Amino acid sequence: MSKSASPFRYFNSSPEIIRLAVLMYVRFPLSLRNVEDLLFERGIDVCHETVRLWWNRFGPLFAADIRRQRVNRMRGFRHWRWHLDEMYVKLNGEMVYLWRAVDHEGEVLESFVTRKRDKTAALTFMKKALKRHGKAEAIVTDGLRSYPAAMRELGNEGRREVGRHLNNRAENSHLPFRRRERAMLRFRQMKSLQKFASVHASIHNHFSQERHLVDRLTFKVRRSAALVEWQSLVA
Repeated sequence: MSKSASPFRYFNSSPEIIRLAVLMYVRFPLSLRNVEDLLFERGIDVCHETVRLWWNRFGPLFAADIRRQRVNRMRGFRHWRWHLDEMYVKLNGEMVYLWRAVDHEGEVLESFVTRKRDKTAALTFMKKALKRHGKAEAIVTDGLRSYPAAMRELGNEGRREVGRHLNNRAENSHLPFRRRERAMLRFRQMKSLQKFASVHASIHNHFSQERHLVDRLTFKVRRSAALVEWQSLVA
């Protein structure tokens, strides 16, 4: 059985450099030119447009690889509590909605962009999340009426929980994306917003080690393991 061709085969730069550039741009609030300067400081001379090409080409591949591994591990977890929320994102002067599902540990499960915030949008988003991740024991939402309408159609309205501070987990999960959004000077197309939101969520999950909950030694071990796993993506 032949081995699948490497996605790096048409690029002169090594996979290690490409992974480093994508990691810098997606994980940290840096512009394309910031990444270009940081790479040059490390003796790597590439144009910022090359960094743009790399993240567009390889970001979704890396994110899909991370997501595939995490979904396989998380499907065995039965006592899942989801937090659903939507946030405004400005797109060429127009407000669109980024729907996000977060579990009880802060893992971003799904990101979905729509122009409306109605029952149809909520239903499409929830179907997508449930298909990929399976059922949740409880689903926490805010007071938006689109959620109960969609959940009633899905037959899981009894799992819904609503409370003033119950959805803080989802609200706090927006902050890393907001910081990244400001560095990018906002988005111009729904397609690029959807792509970046999905890639950013997967990479943020991968390197989020909850350092405030563990001792320094445990954090260092987990961080090293995450970096080793990152360096082997799409190998």
